[in-house]
Amino acid sequence: MTDLSPNAVEPQDRQFLSASDWPALVGFLVFLFLIPTLLFIAAGTVRWLAAWLYTALYIGAALSGRVAAFFRHPDLLAERARFARAEGTEPADRAMVAVVGILGPLTIVLVAGLDHRLGWTPPIPGALSALGLALVVLGYGLGTWAMAVNRFFSAVVRIQKDRGHTVVTDGPYQLVRHPAYAGALLASIGVPLLLGSVWSLVPSLLMAAALMARTRVEDLTLMRELEGYPEYAEQVRYRLFPLVW
Repeated sequence: MTDLSPNAVEPQDRQFLSASDWPALVGFLVFLFLIPTLLFIAAGTVRWLAAWLYTALYIGAALSGRVAAFFRHPDLLAERARFARAEGTEPADRAMVAVVGILGPLTIVLVAGLDHRLGWTPPIPGALSALGLALVVLGYGLGTWAMAVNRFFSAVVRIQKDRGHTVVTDGPYQLVRHPAYAGALLASIGVPLLLGSVWSLVPSLLMAAALMARTRVEDLTLMRELEGYPEYAEQVRYRLFPLVW
């Protein structure tokens, strides 16, 4: 979910998915439904209201962001589908993609499901569950909003010179420089609370640390290589959270 920051500009090349891009789309859909499936398998039951609520939010946010991208800048879908063979990517980002995009989410739901089945965590107060729900809604909302306004919302850290990469001032990028990462971090903390699993906070916090590290890598890349980004960073001073960082 790379958060490379553009202005919302009309794409010059209305490039849709080619035949070679469809395997990546199929892989995305498989992974999208693998997460909740693993959660229910680990829990050993489908009679779990919080898990169904999480599933609806997770799938809804993932699909709505891509639907918005399809109508506003469909060439972004092709860019994201080609992340594995994209040129000019940061080497350090490859490992981080696997952690924050695949291993982290899988581990969080696996531990949460096992926790629900085996009762590792006693029932948590309703206020904490409500807080978790609020964090997930806010986090997914930020990510969806960022994708909707960001034509260069690539899956990997790279300066997209081939797509006319420019700097953002729109939408949530007026508030922080990497709103999608901020949203992912909030959601990663909120999911364990929503699912009532203290133990799944362990992989959640590790994933949050990886997200912060990836934010730094991307920010340094943008500072170094994207024209106008240093000036933008002087105006929007915080990477993830206003008055914090």
